[in-house]
Amino acid sequence: MRNLKEDHKGFSTILALALIPLSGFATDIYLPSLPAMAKDLNVSASAIQLTLVFFMFSLGISQIFIGSILDSFGRFKISIASLAVFSITSFVIALVPDIFVIYAMRIIQGIAIAFIVIAKRAYFVDLFKGDKLKSYISLFSIIWACAPIMAPFLGGYLEHSFGWKSNFYFLGGLSLLILLLELRYSGESIKELHPFKFKAITNTYSNMLKSVDFTLGFVILGITFAIVIMFNLTSPFIIERIFGYSAITTGYSALLSGLSVMIGGITAKSMIKKPLAKKVGTAITIQLILALLMIFTSSFESNIYTLVAFTMGLNICGGFIYNIVLGYCLSRFSKNAGVASGLTGGGAYMVSALFSYSFVNIYAVKSQFLLGLANISLLAIVGIVFIIFNKYRLKN
Repeated sequence: MRNLKEDHKGFSTILALALIPLSGFATDIYLPSLPAMAKDLNVSASAIQLTLVFFMFSLGISQIFIGSILDSFGRFKISIASLAVFSITSFVIALVPDIFVIYAMRIIQGIAIAFIVIAKRAYFVDLFKGDKLKSYISLFSIIWACAPIMAPFLGGYLEHSFGWKSNFYFLGGLSLLILLLELRYSGESIKELHPFKFKAITNTYSNMLKSVDFTLGFVILGITFAIVIMFNLTSPFIIERIFGYSAITTGYSALLSGLSVMIGGITAKSMIKKPLAKKVGTAITIQLILALLMIFTSSFESNIYTLVAFTMGLNICGGFIYNIVLGYCLSRFSKNAGVASGLTGGGAYMVSALFSYSFVNIYAVKSQFLLGLANISLLAIVGIVFIIFNKYRLKN
C-alpha cells in the first residue's frame, strides 16, 4: 500500500478538492446539448433525459455500498481504477453514439464516480480533525457548485462549435489528466483499514439508518438538489425550443443557476455558528415565497429573464440548505466516515433522481408556470421532512 507522502499532502489535497465536482461536470457539461442529442439520436426528450437519471441513480445506489469497501480496502487504488474507467467510458460515448450504449456507459460512470467522490470525501476525514475538518466539509458544496457554473457554460460553447460529442471527449481527457496527477502526487490516506466483516458492516449501516435525523438529512439533501436538477432537465428544451435561444444561452442560464448554488453555499459557510433550525427554516420559507411568485407572475410575464431570476433565488436558498445539512450528515458518524459519506451522497442522489424525473414528467414541465408548480410541490414535502428532522436532531 503506497501511503500518502507528507510533502505531497498539500497538492494531494488540492487534487482531492478538484475531484469533488467531477460528478457535477459529468451531469452538467452536456445539458445545453440535450436537444441536439435527442435530434441526432432520433429519440424523445424524456429518453435523452434518462441518460442523466440513469447516471444519478447508479451513482446514488453505488455510494450506499461503496463506503464500507473503501474503509476496508483503502481509497487510493480504487479511486485510480475508477478514474481510468470514467475516462474510457467517456470516450466510448463519443465514439459510439447509440442511446442504449450511452445508457450503459452512464450507469458504469455513475458507479465509477461514486468510488471517486466517496474516497475523496473520506480523505478529508482521514487527515483532518476539529474545526479544520468542518472548514473543509463546508467547502465541499461550494467547490461542487463550480461544476454547475463552469460545465454548462463550457458545454454550450463546445456544443455550438464542435457538437455534443465534444463534451464527452472533454470529460475523457480531463479525467485522464487528473489520473496522471493522482499517480504522481497522491497516496493512501486511511491510517487503519477496517476488516471487511459482513455482519459488522450490516450493523453499521443499520445503526446509521435507524438514526432518523441522519436518514431524513439525506432526504432533505436529495429533494433540495432535485429542484436544481428539474431546472437542468427542462431548461434546455424551454430555452431552446420554446424561447428560441441557442445552446450557448442555455449554458449561460445554467451558469447563473450554478453560481446561485455556490453563493448559497458561501453564505452558509459565513453563518456556520448560527442555529441550524433558524437558518434552514428561513431558507425554506423564502423558497416557498419565490416558487409562489414564479407561478403567479407567469400568467402575465414569462420569459428567459423571469425563468432564470426565480431559479437563481431558489438555488441560492437551496445551496444554503445543502451546505448546512451536508455538514451535519457527514460529521454525524466520524468513526465510519466512508460509510457515512456513502449513505449521505448515495441516499441524496437516489432521492434527487427519483423526485426530479418523476415531477418533471408528472407536471410535463414545458413552461415557467409548470416548473413553479413542480417546485412548490417539492418544497412542501421538504418543509414537512425538515420539521421532523429537526425534532429528532434536537434529541441527539
